[in-house]
Amino acid sequence: MKTNPKDIFLTAKDYLVSGETFDLLYDAERKMLITSPQPSLENVSKYYESKEYISHTDNKKGLINSLYQQVKKRALQSKSDLIFNLNNGTGSLLDIGAGTGDFLNIAEQKGWKINGVEPNKNARDLAASKNVILKETLKEFTGNKFDVITLWHVLEHLPNLEDTIHKIENLLAPGGTLIIAVPNYNSFDSNYYKSHWAAFDVPRHLWHFSQSAMKVIFSKELSLHKIKPLVFDSFYVSLLSEKNKNGNTNFAKAFFIGLWSNISAWSSKEYSSLIYCYKNTK
Repeated sequence: MKTNPKDIFLTAKDYLVSGETFDLLYDAERKMLITSPQPSLENVSKYYESKEYISHTDNKKGLINSLYQQVKKRALQSKSDLIFNLNNGTGSLLDIGAGTGDFLNIAEQKGWKINGVEPNKNARDLAASKNVILKETLKEFTGNKFDVITLWHVLEHLPNLEDTIHKIENLLAPGGTLIIAVPNYNSFDSNYYKSHWAAFDVPRHLWHFSQSAMKVIFSKELSLHKIKPLVFDSFYVSLLSEKNKNGNTNFAKAFFIGLWSNISAWSSKEYSSLIYCYKNTK
């Protein structure tokens, strides 16, 4: 295990947009990886300018996009059930990085008072077409409190990690629930694909978390209540990783790696992606 926070864990490539390479630096204190260099706030948007960036579109063309949308439907139901159970009913909900608004749309149908943040204009416009109105920045909710705050594969994208976490915690009501889903770089599929692992997704992913990191980056007022696996993620990530590594989508190989990643995680608990559920003890 590396102990110098400046050590390079590995070097990864932006396969989606620029073709540029970025170092992943190991933070020994928090046991996480940091993308270096990180895009400036003025330049980061260009790294999202791709029709293949699915979370900002409702694109169903092509097999990979179709599979993503099918899995997404099932995941939305699971997410809505999770927030209901953890909150013992409905209440006020803030979804950060709400994309095209599908999660909030379902939550509203089930009785939640919904609010959302999404910096991408195209995604906000698609959400608006579903009658889900999203704010552009988190700053617009300053002073509000929410029973549940969710970030579904979003925390890894947010700049100024410590400051952002502080803002999120201030928005959580006493006794409220914070739910965060992030990739896990200690998973089998990450270790197998290494620099080709699609969930590194540099430079859009600025931070890369381990379970150890997710236990220390929040204040002591937030108690880690539960960790849940996202078992479908290993298959989808492996499919994209095969394309990164070999230039084509080897479905059989990707399915095997994704399956083996989940099987190995039965004992290690190191799934490809994990949901962390926190309770505000204030």
